[in-house]
Amino acid sequence: MNHLTREQVAQRMAQDIPDGAFVNLGIGAPTLVSNYLPADREVILQSENGILGMGPAPTPGEEDPELINAGKKPTTLLPGGAYFHSADSFGMIRGGHLDICVLGAFQVSAHGDLANWSTGAPDAIPAVGGAMDLALGARHVFVMMDHLTKQGASKIVPECTYPLTGVACVHRVYTDLAVLDITAQGVCVREILADIPFEALQAATAVPLHRP
Repeated sequence: MNHLTREQVAQRMAQDIPDGAFVNLGIGAPTLVSNYLPADREVILQSENGILGMGPAPTPGEEDPELINAGKKPTTLLPGGAYFHSADSFGMIRGGHLDICVLGAFQVSAHGDLANWSTGAPDAIPAVGGAMDLALGARHVFVMMDHLTKQGASKIVPECTYPLTGVACVHRVYTDLAVLDITAQGVCVREILADIPFEALQAATAVPLHRP
């Protein structure tokens, strides 16, 4: 099956972020979105460690060790950007001032429940960070993840089996196969990204899919 790269998924997601949006990009793959935001849009990126106005990843060799995002990865600051206290940053999140947050996930349920901080494995290191605050505080939650686990199981499931980050909080999922909306009627296929038929996408997904 033909799968998109994470960079390609990030590029596709960036097209759906509107001009003027305040957006948090979660730890890991979601930060790639900053590299593909359209040049004709002003999108204000926020990091929960207290940055507002982040730019794309720095050019290799030009990293500033004192300018890192919440995932401790080097970032850049656009003109007009600002640093502020992390407590104020979480006040911004919890106060409903983010239009979109982009999070990774281990599982997303058909109802929009999100599990992204622990697999429950005894040797796993839980890493919730600010994900719970973001999942409940942002107006829209977008998830960026692989469609399948390394074992080939669907990450879109009837019910999450991992500890939850948030309940019924996910609005849209971007995978390496498709863009899926979580609706009251179920999981709706907004766009198939890979070169596969609808039937193959359905076979790779553990819940019924609907077309618009």
